Amino acid sequence: MEIITAAAGNLVTGVFSNMFQKIRRNFSYVCRYARMVSGFEKKVETLKDKRDGVLLDVDAAEKIGENIYPVVNTWLAKADKMIDSELKEVKSLKDEAKNKCFIGLCPNFKARYQLSKKAEEDAAAVDELLQQGAFDKVSYRDVPQPIVVVPPKDFEDFDSRKLMFNNIMEALKDPNLNIIGVYGMPGVGKTTLVKEVVRQVKEDKFFDSVVMAVATHIPDVQKIQDEIADMLGLKFEEQSISGRASRLHQRLKKEKKILVVLDDIWAKLDLMEVGIPLGDEDQGCTILLTSRDLNVLLKDMDAKKNFPIGVLEHEEAWQFFKKIIGDGVESSDLLPIATEVAKKCGGLPIAIRTLSTFLRNEPLFVREDALRQLSKPSSSNFQGVPATVYSTIEWSYDRLQSEDHKQIFLLCSLMGHNASLGLLLLFAMGLGLFHGVSTIKETRDKLLTVVRQLKASCLLLDGNTNMQIDMHDLISDVALSIASKGNPVFVLRRKHDLSDWPDDETMKECGKISYIALIGELKNLEILGIASSDIEMLPEELGQLTKLKRLDLCSCSKLKRIPPEGHSSVQSNSSLAELKALSCLTALEIHISNAKIIPKDFSFEKLQRYIIFIGEASQWDWKWGWVREYSRTLNLNLQTSISFLNNGVKVLLNKAENLYIDEVNGVEILLHESEFGNYFKQLRNLHIQNGEMVQYILKDGDAVQKIEFLQLESLTLKGLPDLISFCSKKEGSTSISPQEIALFKQQILLPKLEKLKLSSVSIERIWVPQAFCSTQNLTSLIIEGCANIKHVLSDTMPEYLQQLRCLEISECKCIQEIISTDKMIQETLKNRALIRFPRLNFLKLKGLQKLIGFCHEDYTVEFPALTILEIENCPEFKGFTHNSIRKNVPSHGAFFNNQVAFSNLKKITISHLRNAKRIWDGQLHTNSFSMLKELNVKECDVLLNIFSPFLLGALQRLEKLKVTNCASLEEVFQLQVQGLDIEETNVVHSQLREVNLVRLPKLKHVWTKHRKGNISFENLQYVFILECGSLKTLFPFSIAKDLHQLERLSINRCGLEQIVSKSVEDSDEREICFAFNQLSFLRLWCLPNLTCFYPGMHRTTWSALKQLKISGCGRIKIFGHEESEIPHPLFVIEKVIPQLEEVSFSRNDISLISDGKYEANLFCNIKLLRISGYSDESAVFPISFLRRFYNLESLELGSCNFKELASFESNACEDKDTIVTIPNIKNLKLDVIKNIRHFWKQDSSFDHFCASLVRLEVWKCDSFINFGLDLSFFENLTTLDVWKCKEMSALITSSKARSLVCLVTMRIRECEMMREVIVSEEDDTPYEIVFSELKRLELHCLQSLTSFCSGSYTLRFPSLEQVTLSQCPRMKNFCQGELTTPKLHKVQLTETDFRGRWAGDLNATIEQLNTEGAEKSIYF
Repeated sequence: MEIITAAAGNLVTGVFSNMFQKIRRNFSYVCRYARMVSGFEKKVETLKDKRDGVLLDVDAAEKIGENIYPVVNTWLAKADKMIDSELKEVKSLKDEAKNKCFIGLCPNFKARYQLSKKAEEDAAAVDELLQQGAFDKVSYRDVPQPIVVVPPKDFEDFDSRKLMFNNIMEALKDPNLNIIGVYGMPGVGKTTLVKEVVRQVKEDKFFDSVVMAVATHIPDVQKIQDEIADMLGLKFEEQSISGRASRLHQRLKKEKKILVVLDDIWAKLDLMEVGIPLGDEDQGCTILLTSRDLNVLLKDMDAKKNFPIGVLEHEEAWQFFKKIIGDGVESSDLLPIATEVAKKCGGLPIAIRTLSTFLRNEPLFVREDALRQLSKPSSSNFQGVPATVYSTIEWSYDRLQSEDHKQIFLLCSLMGHNASLGLLLLFAMGLGLFHGVSTIKETRDKLLTVVRQLKASCLLLDGNTNMQIDMHDLISDVALSIASKGNPVFVLRRKHDLSDWPDDETMKECGKISYIALIGELKNLEILGIASSDIEMLPEELGQLTKLKRLDLCSCSKLKRIPPEGHSSVQSNSSLAELKALSCLTALEIHISNAKIIPKDFSFEKLQRYIIFIGEASQWDWKWGWVREYSRTLNLNLQTSISFLNNGVKVLLNKAENLYIDEVNGVEILLHESEFGNYFKQLRNLHIQNGEMVQYILKDGDAVQKIEFLQLESLTLKGLPDLISFCSKKEGSTSISPQEIALFKQQILLPKLEKLKLSSVSIERIWVPQAFCSTQNLTSLIIEGCANIKHVLSDTMPEYLQQLRCLEISECKCIQEIISTDKMIQETLKNRALIRFPRLNFLKLKGLQKLIGFCHEDYTVEFPALTILEIENCPEFKGFTHNSIRKNVPSHGAFFNNQVAFSNLKKITISHLRNAKRIWDGQLHTNSFSMLKELNVKECDVLLNIFSPFLLGALQRLEKLKVTNCASLEEVFQLQVQGLDIEETNVVHSQLREVNLVRLPKLKHVWTKHRKGNISFENLQYVFILECGSLKTLFPFSIAKDLHQLERLSINRCGLEQIVSKSVEDSDEREICFAFNQLSFLRLWCLPNLTCFYPGMHRTTWSALKQLKISGCGRIKIFGHEESEIPHPLFVIEKVIPQLEEVSFSRNDISLISDGKYEANLFCNIKLLRISGYSDESAVFPISFLRRFYNLESLELGSCNFKELASFESNACEDKDTIVTIPNIKNLKLDVIKNIRHFWKQDSSFDHFCASLVRLEVWKCDSFINFGLDLSFFENLTTLDVWKCKEMSALITSSKARSLVCLVTMRIRECEMMREVIVSEEDDTPYEIVFSELKRLELHCLQSLTSFCSGSYTLRFPSLEQVTLSQCPRMKNFCQGELTTPKLHKVQLTETDFRGRWAGDLNATIEQLNTEGAEKSIYF
C-alpha cells in the first residue's frame, strides 16, 4: 500500500512539474515578446544582406555564361519567402499585440503569445538559412557541347549523300578504324555532312562524348586545344603547348568512347602535339577528319578509311535549286534561264544555296545578268557568286605548292570537260610551263605528277578515261577569273562575242600566243599537232623542223602523202622519207595507208611514244581516245604476213605495248618462232582479228620449250574461223592429242593475263588443265560466237580462277555445260565436291542452244561475290546443276537448288528457258538469294509460278519484279499450299516496291488468297499489269488493305473483274476502308469485264491522286455524285476531281458531270484532259464542256468519230461568251479520230481554242486529208507529229508552210499515200520559205514520198541539225529549188545512226543514196 501511495505521489509530482514548466514557458512568450520580435527582425536584416550578396554573385556568374547551382536557386527562393511573406506575417501579429483587451485595461496576452511564438520559430528558420547560405561558389561552368545540330535549312538529305552518310556511320562503329577521313572540293558540303553525322551519333548515344575543332590552313595547336578543352569543361593551368597537351590527353582518356572531329585539315597535324590519344591502347578515341586533299588524309594523317564527297547529281542540284527559288519557276518563262544558272553552280551545294537565294523572286533580267556573269567570269563579275565560294577556290589556288601547279590548273580550265592529257601535254610543252625537263618523257612524268596532286586537292577530277581529266564548271569559272586578271585572251571562249577582244596595246602584253604562219620559219618548233584536220598534204618545209620532238597527225583521214625533201610533189606522192630528217622525233601519231611506202632504211628506233596505224583504216581504227593509255600503239591492217614487213615496222613491233593486227590474208601461221623471239616482249594488249585462213598464231619449234608473254594483260582473238590453236604442233608430229586441239598449250605462259576475249574462233577447247595454271590473274573471260567450242572449264580450273570477276559466254552452239565432266577429265583428275568462284561478280550465259546446266549435280557451287546473273535464250537449260547431259533424262524441274549458293546476288535475269517449271527448289543453300533485289523473267513457257510460300521469307529484300511472256504461268506469289498451313511458320515483311507483269495469258493470281496477316507487301509503290487475260482479280483483301505506300497503278487489257477480291472473313454488313493516300497515278485501260473495285461494302480514299486515265471499262461505274444512289462508284466527283491534274472522261462521264450542279472551280487544277467514247458518227465535239477547265493546257481526243472539230453543240456555236471562256490549250493530240478529214473550217470558233497551240499530234486518223484552210495558230507551233494517216497525200500547202516560223521538230511517219510534205498551190510563182527554228526533221516509212517539196521554191533551214530518213524508197531528192542547211552535216538512216551519210549537201546526199541503191540501209 505504501508503495502504491509513493508511486502515486511521484506521478502527481511529475505531472504538476511538467505543467508548471509549460506554463512558465508560455508565460515567458507573453513577457518577452518584444525582445523575441526584435531579435527576429535583426536576423531577417542579416538574411537580406546575405541574399543580396548571393544575388550579386549569381548575376556576375550569369553574365559570364556560367550555370547557377540548383541549391543556390532553392536557397534564394526560401530566403525570399522568409524576407517577404514571413516578415509581413510577424509585423501583422505585432500590430495586433499592441491592442489591449477589456476596454484597454488589459494587454492582449493571446496576440503577444502568438507573436512571440512565431518570431522564435522564424528566427530559427532564418538561422538555418544563414547557415545554408554560406556558399563557396554559386555557379559552375557547363561543359560546352559542339554546335553540330544542323538547322533544316543547312542540311539537305540528298540521295547521293545517303549512301556516304551510312558508310561513315558504319565506319565509326568499326572498332578497327580509329582515324576516318572525309574529303572533297571546297563548298561541296563536307562540314555540313560531318555535323549531321555527329548529330546522329549523339542522338544514337554511340559515343559518350563528342568534341569538334577546326584546323584551318595554318593549324593553331593552342586554338585547337582550347576548342576541345572548352567542350570538355577543362581549364588549362599550364602555359606550354606540351603541358596543355599532356593535360588534354589525360582528360580525353577518361572517356570510355569519344569522337574527336577535326574539320578542314590542310596539312599534317601532329595529334600527339595537340594531346589527342592515338595508339593501340587508345581504342576508345575515334578521330574523324575532313579535308579537301586526299593526300593529306592518306599520307599525313594516316586515315584508315576515306570517303569522297562529290558534287550533287544534276537532278539533285536542280531540285535543290528549285526548292529554294520556288516551284513556280518550272511553269514560268524563267525556266530556261534558271536551268542554266543552276548548271553553272557545278553541283556545289553552297553555290546553289547562295545563288538561288540571291535570285529568288528576282525578275528575268536579273537572272539573265547572273547567267551572263557566270558565263563570262572575271574578277569583277563575281558579285552573284558569293565570296565564300570564290574565295575558297581562290584560296586553294593560292596555296598550290608551285607555279607549275598553278599554270596547269589554269590551263585545264581552258580545255573544257574531259580534256585530253595528251593535248594538255602539248600545251604545257608549247607554253614552256615546266622548267628543268628536256625530253617529252620527263615532261609527261612531271605533268602526271602535277595532275595527280591537283586531283588530290579536288581541283581536278577524273575524266571518262584514264587519259582524260575534268573540272567542275564553278571551279573552272573561278580559274578563268583568276587567269583573266593578267591575260584577257586567256579566257575567251568560242561562243562569246569578239567585242570583248582586247585592243592592240593589250595584245602586246600577251606573251604566250601560238600562231603558225610559216611552218618552215619555226626552226625551234618541238611539237606539231595537226590532228583531226582535212589536210591532204604536209608542206615540204616539214624537213626543216630539225628540233621537232612530237608530230601528231591522228585522224587526218584525207592525208595522202608527205612530200620528201628535195623532190616535188609530182615526183613522189607516197613517201615517208621526209620524216628521216626529223632526228629529234620521239613521239609520233600517224596513219600510213600502205606499209610499202615506208623506206627500207627508215628507222623508228628513237620513238618513245607512238600511235601508228598502217594499212587501210576501218571505222574502229579511228577511236583514238582510249588507246592513249598505252605508250606505244601499233595497228597493222596487213593483208599479208608479218614476215614481209620491213625492219622499221619490226622495230615498232618489238617495242609495242598495244598491238592490233587486222585483215591477215593468205596466212595460216601468223608468226614463226624465230620471229617471236624479237617481238611482243613489252606487249600489254594484243588484238588479232579478221584472218580467214589463220590456223595458228605462232609456229612451234623443237628448240622452243616455253613461250612467255610476260607483260600481256589483255588478249582478244576475233574473226578467226579456221583457228586450231595458239601454237602449232611440232614438226613431224602426226597424232592429234587433246593438247593440240586446245587453244593454249602448256608451254604458253601468260602470267599477267587479266582479260581474255574470244569471238568467232573455231577452237573446241581453250585450255588443257596443265596449261591453265599460268593464267591465275584472269579477271575477265568473254567467249562469243565460237560455234565449235565444247569445253570451257574443267572442275580443277576454278581453283586457279580466284581473281575472276566477269564471265560472259554467248552464242556458242556446242557448249553443254560450263564446268566439264567429260570422260577425259574424269579419267585424269579427281572429282572435286566444291567449286568456288570467290570474286566473280558478273555471270552471263546467253544463246547457248545446247547448254544443260552450269555443272553436274555432284558438285556444290558457291558464288559469294556474284551480284548479277543473266541466263538468256538457253532452251535446253535444265537447272544450274543438272543430273545428266543426255536429253532424255528428266530434270528436277527447278532452276536453283541447295547445291548452288548465291549469298550476295542482287539481280537475276532469266529468259527463253523451255525446261524450268520452277525457279527455286523447296530447299535452298543457306543465305542464298537473301540479298536479291531485282528479278527479271522472260519467255519461260513452262514456268508455273515464281515464288512458292517456302521462299517468301528468303526473298524479302526483293524490290523489283518483272515477268514477261511466260505462256503457262498461273501464279506469281503462291501464299498457300493446299493442305498445308505455311503461314503459321512464315512471317514476311517484303521490301518489294515494283511489280511489272506483261503478257501472261494464263495468269490467274498475282497473290493467292490467304487469311493470315503475317505476309505484308506494305512497301509496294508501283504495279504495272498488261495483257493478262485470265486474271480476274489483282489484290487479295489481305494485301490491298496495307498498300499505303502505293504510288502508281496501271492495269491494261486484262480480264479483270475486280481489283480487290473479297475477304473470306468479311461480313457484308461491315464497311471496309481502303486508303490509297500515296497513289498519284491510276490507269485502267481496256478492262471490259471490270465491274467493281471490291465486291463488298467499302469506301476508298485517294487523297494524292493527280493522274487518272480510264478508258474501255464499260461495266464499271467510274464517277458518282456524293449523294447519288448509285452503289459503289469508283470515284466521288466532289472529292476526287478537284485534286486531279490529268483525267480521262468518256461520253457518259461528260453527260453525268454536265447534268450535275458543282462549284465553278471543280476542274481548276486539271491541265490534261482526254475525251473518248464518242463512237456515234453524228457525234459533235462537246466544246461547251471545256468552259470549266480554266487551266487546261493539253487536250487529247481518242477513239471518237467526229467528222470535224468545227462542229459543236448547236447552242455552243451561237454563244459567243462560251467561246471566249474556253481556255487556250498548248498541246493537242488526235488519236484514232477515224472520220475526220479536215482539221477545221476557215473562221471556225476552234481558232480561239488553239490560238496558243505549241504541240500538235495527229495519230491514226485514217480519213485525214489535210489541216484545212486557216492555220493561223501554226505561228506558235513548235512540234508537229503525224503518224499513220493513210489518206494524207501532203502535209501543208506552200503558203501555209510559211507560217511555221516557230516549228522546231517535224515528224512524219507511216503515211503511205504522202507524196510530198509541202505541196504547191495553183499560183506556182517561186518564193522563199524559211523554217527559221526547225532543228529536227524525221521522215519514216513514207512509201509514196518523192520529195519534201516538188515546187521551185527557195527553202532555207538555218537551224536544221538533224535529219532522219528511213524507208522512203521513192524519194529522189529533197526539193527542186534552192536549198540551204548551214548546220546540217549528215543524214541519219536510223535514230541510232550517229555517223550518218553526207555528200556535201542534203539534196546531193538523198540523190546519192537513191543512185547507189542504198535500199538495204534505208528502205529495209
